[in-house]
Amino acid sequence: MDERQQDVLIKALQASLAAGTELRLYRSGKLAGLFPSRSGAAAAAATMAVREGLVEITRTEIKGKISTEWVKITPKGVEYLHGQTTPIGVLRELRRELAVAREGAPSFLTALQQEWQESARRMHEQVQRAVQRLDALADRVEDALRRADILGQPLPNGVLKSVPWGQVALDYLDHRYEAGAPENCPLPELFAAVRNHFPELTLVEFQDGVRRMHDHRALHLIPFPEPPVCLPEPEYAILDGATVLYFAAKTEKR
Repeated sequence: MDERQQDVLIKALQASLAAGTELRLYRSGKLAGLFPSRSGAAAAAATMAVREGLVEITRTEIKGKISTEWVKITPKGVEYLHGQTTPIGVLRELRRELAVAREGAPSFLTALQQEWQESARRMHEQVQRAVQRLDALADRVEDALRRADILGQPLPNGVLKSVPWGQVALDYLDHRYEAGAPENCPLPELFAAVRNHFPELTLVEFQDGVRRMHDHRALHLIPFPEPPVCLPEPEYAILDGATVLYFAAKTEKR
């Protein structure tokens, strides 16, 4: 996938995540869609997104000879977006670039010395200053990565033993938040993300587990803001007295 296709794909996944609901796979006239056209980089990016499971087709409308596919981002798409756009991914890429630049400085200096001794002397001074700046920036990158690693605090042992998939759930909430999701995570989406790693997990086990994590303040369960009749997937809701819990969020930035 070339850079243009990658840019189109990232923008489409961000749009789907921000929308929080299904959208047309392709734009049609004035009707919005995730990808702007059925040709070129947009078509290649759309094909890759469907093939790799970054988006899923929720329904297909057929009017005459025109077929319109509706899609929404999947948990796999959220993870992909997180890996491509979060500061940690950018910092790691910068660290690699800094290493390449640092290794290339001596050979560059040697070539200049062979041709112009005096110019090489001046260039040596310039490169040394540049290397010092690169080293200082590399130190800052390493420090930022260390701080980022500290953010992911593990679950307490007591909770982890009773909810073995709890860390996966918290990591997904982290990745979803860092990828730019504007809202709390619906329980159906969180269940699907956890099941990618624990395919034998049942809905009842999931509901018991997130309630236990809520009780231990590992995550926060949030009520559905509308009447229960408006629940899109009521079987995932958790009753707490008269309160219907339907969303999950981190209790704090971990």
